[in-house]
Amino acid sequence: MNKIIIQSEYIKLDTFLKLSNCVSTGGMAKALIQEAMVLVNGELEERRGRKLYPGDIVKVTDEGTFEVTKES
Repeated sequence: MNKIIIQSEYIKLDTFLKLSNCVSTGGMAKALIQEAMVLVNGELEERRGRKLYPGDIVKVTDEGTFEVTKES
């Protein structure tokens, strides 16, 4: 599992997908989410603006599993 460090309290899902190098643009993030290829904490997520907090687990089909972590 890859850990992605955020600086703020939360990060939006589309921004997270770019930060984790799963996609390169917001449009690609939207398409990935609409194609039901993103799970957050084991549940299908359809909102690209979903707020992710430290401890959340994001699984992206064909890309891997990522954990949101906070810089200490």
